[in-house]
Amino acid sequence: MTATCLVVMGVSGAGKSTVAQLLAQQLDRPSAEADEFHPEANIAKMTAGVPLTDEDRMPWLWRIRDWITRHATSGTNTIVTCSSLKRTYRDVLRQARANVRFLHLSGSAETIEGRLTSRSGHFMPSSLLRSQFDDLEPLHPDEAGLTVDIVDTPQDIVRQTLAALDPGTCHAAR
Repeated sequence: MTATCLVVMGVSGAGKSTVAQLLAQQLDRPSAEADEFHPEANIAKMTAGVPLTDEDRMPWLWRIRDWITRHATSGTNTIVTCSSLKRTYRDVLRQARANVRFLHLSGSAETIEGRLTSRSGHFMPSSLLRSQFDDLEPLHPDEAGLTVDIVDTPQDIVRQTLAALDPGTCHAAR
């Protein structure tokens, strides 16, 4: 059976890291934080308040895809955070040798901006949030995944996710 990777996606400040960490603990899976895969040039741009281009994002997405594949080839199910704002970005991740599924953490710009302004220790300034919302393409009906509103607590989001997804494969339970 092919290993599965659950990609926790959404704009900066949606709660990807928190939810992914809780899911990784619940499902006993290794996880990765997409920010760790950014080339230094990308971090420098974002820190300076400059939005990334598609060209900037491709090497980053390839690194995440390759991480997923490395784990999948050993049969390990994983969880990774990645904004995955556009379908073309998600297409790159789906090139991994794994069943790649998405959990889109969705929320209003006001809610997320409030979170970003109270967050410290992250290179992504809240001034870039608008550019992320401008780029965001929600999951299409033919993309394997689930969209969850972030109004609930991270623990409630994890419960909703586990109830909606087959925990063994992270496929939508039907």
